[in-house]
Amino acid sequence: MSLNSDSRIFIAGHRGMVGSAVVRALRAKGVEALLLRSRAELDLCDSVAVERFFAEEKPEMVIHSAARVGGIHANRTFPAEFIYENLSVAQNVIHSAWRQGCQRLLFLGSSCIYPREAPQPIPETALLTGPLEPTNEAYALAKIAGLEMCRHYRNQYGVCYHSAMPTNLYGPGDNYHPDHSHVIPGLLRRFHQAKHDGANSVVLWGTGRPRREFLHVDDLAAGLLTLLETEHPPDIANIGCGEDLPIRELAEVIADVVGFTGEIKTDPSMPDGTPRKLLDISRMRALGWSARISLVDGLRQTYAECLQNGRFEG
Repeated sequence: MSLNSDSRIFIAGHRGMVGSAVVRALRAKGVEALLLRSRAELDLCDSVAVERFFAEEKPEMVIHSAARVGGIHANRTFPAEFIYENLSVAQNVIHSAWRQGCQRLLFLGSSCIYPREAPQPIPETALLTGPLEPTNEAYALAKIAGLEMCRHYRNQYGVCYHSAMPTNLYGPGDNYHPDHSHVIPGLLRRFHQAKHDGANSVVLWGTGRPRREFLHVDDLAAGLLTLLETEHPPDIANIGCGEDLPIRELAEVIADVVGFTGEIKTDPSMPDGTPRKLLDISRMRALGWSARISLVDGLRQTYAECLQNGRFEG
């Protein structure tokens, strides 16, 4: 399937980090007929409003990137909100898209859908083969429900509804909330603040030993467009860079990017989360896609964007 200038594409969650990156990528390809709605204009938790939108606008394609997201602290504090909101937006968008004749839908999941003790690198076939990581179980269950809806609607009704499983993301448009952000924006803020305050040290949650993979959101957007232009995409495709590193090493890289020269300490009393989470990206490589932005270059770009746009103010 080709993307052209008059493709009517609804991007759910276009103001988020992933959605805004997809908008940039589509516009760079000359696609202008984008259907964009803010939460104030369309509450995706409202099934009646979502159905009305699809009936009136008749999008040909949907990219479902809307979600309530957050790091370990947010997931542990608000599991009810995470499962309710993410289940609601998934079922409302997928079902209304099918009812109103939309033939193509790409659903964004998350690498946290896989079991805590999944084999490394994690293949898509590891899904539902073991217990989830407890610290983000509610979010993961909602995402699993969404991708399973896509798979069953595709099998039963013949629509091309499929899913992408991104690894940990960073880049423009990320959430820099002091308490509810993911690891990279959280560390960027903390090291920036420590440098500003002249602090002697920064403390990491956990041991610093867990390994994580990180992908710049613009690389993800390129991968999503690759999937959308594939006539018969897989039901699920992992999207990552293919490499991981310990959180302690990530912290050292971020400290260097920010210019913090103090000590980096760890707090083993706090949870580590999943020991390792590296995705098997064989399916995407078979389609000709691979990440292009290195972690160091991506972090430098991201920190520069933070400073330019006052991300750490307030």
